[in-house]
Amino acid sequence: MFEGELTDRVAIVSGASRGIGQAIAVAMAKAGAKIVLSASKIENLKETESQIKALENAECILTQADVSIGDEVNQVVKIALDTYGKVDILVNNAGTTKDNLLALMSEKDWDTVLSTNLKSVFLFCKACIRPMVRQRSGAIINISSVSGISGNPGQSNYAASKAGIIAATKSMAKELASRKIRANCIAPGFIETAMTKKLPGNVIEAVMKQVALGRFGQPKEIADTAVFLASDAASYITGQTIVVDGGLVI
Repeated sequence: MFEGELTDRVAIVSGASRGIGQAIAVAMAKAGAKIVLSASKIENLKETESQIKALENAECILTQADVSIGDEVNQVVKIALDTYGKVDILVNNAGTTKDNLLALMSEKDWDTVLSTNLKSVFLFCKACIRPMVRQRSGAIINISSVSGISGNPGQSNYAASKAGIIAATKSMAKELASRKIRANCIAPGFIETAMTKKLPGNVIEAVMKQVALGRFGQPKEIADTAVFLASDAASYITGQTIVVDGGLVI
C-alpha cells in the first residue's frame, strides 16, 4: 500500500532501536525514505539497521543522542543535514516510563520522564524546524499515548508527558502551517512490544476486557499510521491526534 510513498524523503526517527520506533523506521524505509536512526547508544540500533539493509535499495545512518540534551539532539539533525542535505520527516518516538503512585513518586522519576518524553519533542522539533521552513515542507509525527488522553493510575508523570505532547503538537501545527509543515500525533493503546510482554496475566486479561477489538495492537499498525501521516495522502491533516488503540478509549 505504501511502497514508494516516501521516495527520496529523509526521515529522522528517535527511539528507533526497538518496538514502535523500530517498526516505524523499517516501514518508512520500505516506503522509500532514507532513515536517520537515533537511540541512546549506537549499538542498540544494529538490529534496526539490519532490517532496513535487508530491504531493496533501502538506506539508513545511525546516530546516538541523549534526547533530553539539546547539543546532542542538534548533532543528530546536523548529521542528517550533512549526509542528505534535508529533513522531510521527523518522528519523535523516544520515551521512557518510571511508574509509581503519585504519593510515592520521586522528583527524579518525574523529571526523567518529562525530559525524555516531552522535552525531547521540543528539542527535536526546534532543531528540524529551520531546515523545514527553508524548504517549505515537512511532516512532524509525535508519538503520544492514550495515557495522555485518559490518564492511567501510577503514570502521572508519563500521562503528563504524553498529554503535553498532544498540546505542543496542536500549537506547533498552528505556528507552522503557513510554512507548509504539518504536525500530528499518534496515540497508541496497548501494543505488543517487549514491555507489554512482561505484564502479568491478570493485567493482560483486565486490559483485553477494555479493548473493543479484544487484542493488543502490533507495532506495524502504528508504523503504517506514521507512514500515512508522513505521506502526501495526509496532506490536509495537521494538528490531529490519531488514536490507534483497538477501541480502548471509545
